Amino acid sequence: MDEKVYIGDDKLSIKKVVSIANGAPVELYAQAKGRIAAARALVEAKLAEEQPVYGVTTGFGALAETNIPKNQLRALQENLILSHAAGVGRPLSRAETRAMLALRAQTLATGHSGARLELIESLLDLLNHQIHPVIPEKGSVGASGDLAPLAHLALTVIGKGDAEYEGTTMPAAEALAQAGLKPVTLQAKEGLSLVNGTQAMAGVGALALHEAAHLCRLADIAGAMTMEGLNGLTAAFDERVQAVRPHPGQMLSARNLRRLCEDSQLTNTKPKAQKVQDPYSMRCMPQVHGASRDALQYCSDVFTRELNSATDNPLVFANEGEIISGGNFHGQPLALALDFAAIALSEIGNISERRVEQLVNPALSGLPPFLVPESGIHSGYMIAQVTAAALVNENKVFCTPASVDSIPGSASREDHVSMGMTSARKLREIVQNTRAILAVEILCATQAIDFRKPANPGKGTIAAYERIRSVVPTLDKDRLLQKDIYDVLQLEEKQSIVNAVEEAIGQLD
Repeated sequence: MDEKVYIGDDKLSIKKVVSIANGAPVELYAQAKGRIAAARALVEAKLAEEQPVYGVTTGFGALAETNIPKNQLRALQENLILSHAAGVGRPLSRAETRAMLALRAQTLATGHSGARLELIESLLDLLNHQIHPVIPEKGSVGASGDLAPLAHLALTVIGKGDAEYEGTTMPAAEALAQAGLKPVTLQAKEGLSLVNGTQAMAGVGALALHEAAHLCRLADIAGAMTMEGLNGLTAAFDERVQAVRPHPGQMLSARNLRRLCEDSQLTNTKPKAQKVQDPYSMRCMPQVHGASRDALQYCSDVFTRELNSATDNPLVFANEGEIISGGNFHGQPLALALDFAAIALSEIGNISERRVEQLVNPALSGLPPFLVPESGIHSGYMIAQVTAAALVNENKVFCTPASVDSIPGSASREDHVSMGMTSARKLREIVQNTRAILAVEILCATQAIDFRKPANPGKGTIAAYERIRSVVPTLDKDRLLQKDIYDVLQLEEKQSIVNAVEEAIGQLD
């Protein structure tokens, strides 16, 4: 099992969120307890003074000016959870749900929410006992945070709704009982503290961004293998070319490509009479892959800030004795970043499909049509390229930004929203599609390398080639290609191809 992750410090990273999503245990950072207690004490003091505080002694949204009698404050919080749990669609994955739980606990543990220690520890208990709320993926407009998804998460905390435990979906109360846990009775402000924030889009988005970064490394491998299969010119990756246009991602991608093709007998370091330049999809890999890398790095920076932020409303400032209503729940920073990431990763798939066309088209490759002997009676990788094209088209549709839309809610009190959860779900789909496009390219490039024997590819690409050929044999006649694609997808999902390359040449950038 992964190493324990501490919740409540200021160093939560995307990598740590991924670790929790994959099952790592969690523990509350000891120094967070003092902050949590001080914030709760201020909430209790305000209650004793009977001062009006949004969401504590008043209704929510357009009902913010409705004062709630003191004897109904607990009911107010539970009613909030029940009424806001209005999501629809497929449940989020276990990993996404765990990411949400961790991030909700993290924001409460900043000490600016006023929730009791007991409530935060209940979220950590769900993670450590592997109890996962059933959270429908649709229903959030991304302000006042991810209200519906977080309300479904909160249902399990109070013993309502459904949860998954030990592989079975059951009533949450039953799951808690089987694990030896008890539901939490919400106190003043705690229902609001559970649902106000960006943790659905942040959880789904963080996992997608982590995978997108991995796919950039895989794209360099796939592109290098295509260079080998097509006797490409590696001069375009020369360090001097990158130095005079020093975008960080471009330089990293070019370095990967040089290392992957090192000692190759298939690529050419200098132009020859029969080939002076490669097509853009090969020659411009550092520029295109690198631009996507830089965009994704920007998005990761935005997310890293968000993971360690207080996104509740109102926010409690114990040292100053104030509770302030603000807008940190608004998902616009994440929504814009997620839409940018969607465009960036879509371009990785776009250029990969163009390299597939270079491989399967005999007029461009000089290889047998569709990379199969006896083409005509055999169609080879003809429709694999078509599948890649279909996925590229779908990615382009998903690149339409959700963040440019806003539909008012709550009687127009919430009159501008981010639609960030839609952006996160779109990016997740692009991740899946791009992984499949790269699988098609890797299959075709591996087949092209077979036609170039006995010449050998470079140090890195031969490691990838051998890993592919350990599960997918050479295509000498037509067979069920879906299985071959799925076999490569399984390798990709386990990061087995990248791992094989890194064992041969060291860690890729």
